[in-house]
Amino acid sequence: MFAGKSGKRVVGVVVALMLVVCTAVLSLSEVLMPEASGTKVLKDNKITVDASHADQGYVMVKGPKSSKKKLKVRVETGGTYLNYNLNQEGNFEVFPLQLGRTNYSITLYLQKDGNKYGAVGKVKVAANMSDELSCFLYPNQYVNYTADTPCVKKASELCKGMSDQAEIYKAVCNFIKTNFVYDFIKSVTVAGSSGMLPDIDYCWNNKMGICQDLSALTCAMLRSQGVPARLVIGTLGSGTPHAWVMAVVNGEDAFFDPTAELNATSKADTYTTERWY
Repeated sequence: MFAGKSGKRVVGVVVALMLVVCTAVLSLSEVLMPEASGTKVLKDNKITVDASHADQGYVMVKGPKSSKKKLKVRVETGGTYLNYNLNQEGNFEVFPLQLGRTNYSITLYLQKDGNKYGAVGKVKVAANMSDELSCFLYPNQYVNYTADTPCVKKASELCKGMSDQAEIYKAVCNFIKTNFVYDFIKSVTVAGSSGMLPDIDYCWNNKMGICQDLSALTCAMLRSQGVPARLVIGTLGSGTPHAWVMAVVNGEDAFFDPTAELNATSKADTYTTERWY
């Protein structure tokens, strides 16, 4: 009789562990990740664009391998454009189509000398998204994460069982406010730097970051849980460069500035938007 009960306990423990593992796998599998599926590939000279998922708000771009010359990508529509650096390994990299449901030009530029670049390929992409917010559910250069990124795993744990976007948004924002601090030292050491991308892993590991780190980390956690979130780059009223979060929660815009919440800037300041990712 005792052996039988013990056996049942063992089976019960094994089943419980399997359920935990399956739940974790399912949770991670729900994190949307960009793909170069190859169903629609556009090429011109040195640029290759996989537009298979343009209807989801992103394209995958790669150029030639270039160990010495830098590469840049311009995403443009209607005279408005965003410039990005492109990796030089000849691998695909994701770029959002965050300027809406329209036609885009994707241009590759190759460094000629110093800050001088020349166009070496250009393709046109039609972004027929059913939902213009879809691009804010995927990672990109500025909000860079995977399903295995620690903050994404934490978001899955934090929001387990939640289905209401308002509940998820509140849980993530409260977590940021109670577990992170503003990195005043980094803010001084990087002052005046240009082209620097947010560092989500640095922010997570040190539980601190500057405005763009904290905002990108917040966006990663929200996006991984199905809440569209823009990383907004702009300035404060004083003209100081700044970054913050604009999420869409149950169809309504929701503003969140982790830097202000951590008392590093004034909540009463004015914000001027320049671009978003």
